[in-house]
Amino acid sequence: MKSSSESLLDAVSQSGAHDAADLLEQASGEDAAKVLQQLNPMVAQQVMEEMEDAPRTAALHFIPLEKTRQWQANREYPEDSVGWLMEAPVAVFRPTLTVGETIEELRGLTRTAFVTYGYVTDDSNKLLGVLVMRDLMLADRGARLKEVMYTNVFTLRPDMMLTEAMKACVGQHYPVYPVCDPEGHLLGLVRGQTLFEARAIEISAQVGSMVGVEKEERLSTPLLRSLRFRHPWLQINLVTCFVAAAVVGIFQGTLDRLVLLAVFLPVLAGQSGNTGCQALAVALRGMTLGDLKAGDERNLVLKEGLLGLLNGMLVGVSAGLGMYVYARMEGNPSPGVLAVVVWLAMVASCVVSGLSGALIPLTLRKFGADPATASSIFLTTATDVISMGTFLGLATLLVP
Repeated sequence: MKSSSESLLDAVSQSGAHDAADLLEQASGEDAAKVLQQLNPMVAQQVMEEMEDAPRTAALHFIPLEKTRQWQANREYPEDSVGWLMEAPVAVFRPTLTVGETIEELRGLTRTAFVTYGYVTDDSNKLLGVLVMRDLMLADRGARLKEVMYTNVFTLRPDMMLTEAMKACVGQHYPVYPVCDPEGHLLGLVRGQTLFEARAIEISAQVGSMVGVEKEERLSTPLLRSLRFRHPWLQINLVTCFVAAAVVGIFQGTLDRLVLLAVFLPVLAGQSGNTGCQALAVALRGMTLGDLKAGDERNLVLKEGLLGLLNGMLVGVSAGLGMYVYARMEGNPSPGVLAVVVWLAMVASCVVSGLSGALIPLTLRKFGADPATASSIFLTTATDVISMGTFLGLATLLVP
């Protein structure tokens, strides 16, 4: 028999934000908190926006303080702004900390968080610089962070609309962007993949001619019809998640033998995912704006595949160097082989991600499905399966 919070989650998951808020307002604060934490963060914030002050406060009492603070801070900004995409900052350090002390702290952080960059702030939380993991691992362990950090930092503002943020990020291509207020205080982080996905969906939703207006979900679409549009894709997404999990399970023996491989799994998945989302955003924008003419599909796919190859080769050098240094630090007898494995896996992942980002929306449109609704599901599966499968497969074959 399901608990009260599980039954409530089922009901909330099948409701719009307003109806979900009504359901949570009638529940206890503890049950409401359990449900909110199991929802997608964006959906959770949308539901809380609809809740009355008293029941919302009661629910927040049972949610970890760090998460509630971030949610409350996010709600101060427009719903289609960068602020609503923010995650709580992680890997934040003071400039006087040594490289050795920082690496030790990162060892603990990476067990529970996905860390891409480190951030250096002063006592008032003003962002001073960014730490790149490759430089951090190669630096003298006694050096201070202020000596190895990058001070020319690209940041986003929380009140930036998604369109404005995308234009600002076009030439940057960072996996993660720090979000700061006008005074430079670090407020949160936005992952490039999240930003590209959010903007890609927003662009593709503007035009009904891609798949036909009658098949495209709008704000005015009735609830049950919206459920028919979305639910089948969620079932497919569940299956694809099992596929990705099965790939990792196949190589469980390799992970047990080479535990340090687990550290680089999120690096490969994140980088390939961001590459795929960039290609997806370009493809959807071309469809929406009419730039993608009949016969241009081949050029789009070839271009994204080549970009994936070149980006993978360049990024793979940095990732391979990082693996080499990390393997040496951990005393692994085959750091060079591991570095080559990372480079090959990064190249393969980025090529497949670029091709997938272009091919998936084109294929879905051809079969009459909405690319905005379904593309991210298949893209995530392709990038996860290829990046993790290639990495672990090569490690199994090549590392003694």
